[in-house]
Amino acid sequence: MTNTSTIARGGGNLPAPERSSKRSRRQAKPSGLPGWVIPYVLIVPGLLVIAGLLLYPLIQMIIISFQKVGLRQIRGVPADWVGGDNYTQVLDNEIFWSSLRNTVLFAVVTVTLTLVLGTAVGTLLNKLSKRMSALVIVGIMSAWAVPPVAQGVIWRWLFDADAGMINWGLNLLPDWFSEMLFGRSDWTGEPWLNDPLSLYIALIVCVVWASFPFIAVSVLAGLKGIPSELYEAARVDGSGAWRTFRKITLPLLKPVFSVLTILSIIWNFKVFSQLYVLMNGPTNREAFNLSMFSFAEAFRSPPKMGTGAAIAVILTVLLLIVTAVYIRQIVKTEEL
Repeated sequence: MTNTSTIARGGGNLPAPERSSKRSRRQAKPSGLPGWVIPYVLIVPGLLVIAGLLLYPLIQMIIISFQKVGLRQIRGVPADWVGGDNYTQVLDNEIFWSSLRNTVLFAVVTVTLTLVLGTAVGTLLNKLSKRMSALVIVGIMSAWAVPPVAQGVIWRWLFDADAGMINWGLNLLPDWFSEMLFGRSDWTGEPWLNDPLSLYIALIVCVVWASFPFIAVSVLAGLKGIPSELYEAARVDGSGAWRTFRKITLPLLKPVFSVLTILSIIWNFKVFSQLYVLMNGPTNREAFNLSMFSFAEAFRSPPKMGTGAAIAVILTVLLLIVTAVYIRQIVKTEEL
């Protein structure tokens, strides 16, 4: 009975369901597009968003850098093309070279401190228990989540000459210890944010405080991927902690450190918000970095947006060169 009913339902033709499934699969295929084109079509919306948010402003910045744009142009007067005059004025300006020096030195010191501190904290987190590690991660990531302007406000208050906790804490040190370390014992009213050197010390502390948590968590993620058998074998061979780090941890985390170094260089080269808040605006020309110099030229009276755009283009080119050289060195090392 079962065979008879089955044949009856299929109309005496058993392969019919197979043919219908093949026909439905053929109908489900998109018409007119080869299979290899579909992934590229799907990423077109993302590329359009990137072009609108990044590429278009970049092109406009390059165009403005070859124009004279001031108050008259803001009111609607067409901009005049000046060719490379904006770049000539920038390169002939002493403030540009002092700003470039400040930018490079700040980036070198900050990137180094951020990577060293972040790696140390990431290694420590890897040694802690899961519960304690999660607690510490939440704590340090709270600093990383603070917006740049808020970071500047926090550290401007801490380094305040009259009510800042930095001066208060230094005054708590024993006089002999403070004299031995700093050559002075009284820190009342110390104007940290007026002198370029002490201002950049405050800026370095501010940026490192907010940046090292990201490095630490990234290093922790890389350490979780290293097999524990390698460390056990190193301990059996009598390898110390520093030797184990150099021979096992550092080589295996090299891709992670490469990416983190590039990101840190880019972020620290274009620091602006924290410096603006600590400096209370573009007031001290000796403490300018390239971002602050570009802002001051473009928006401080009288506004010279063409010159400011030229400085921004130079900063962008410098970042591209530094990143390209670093990536090339990484590729060469991988090939060797």
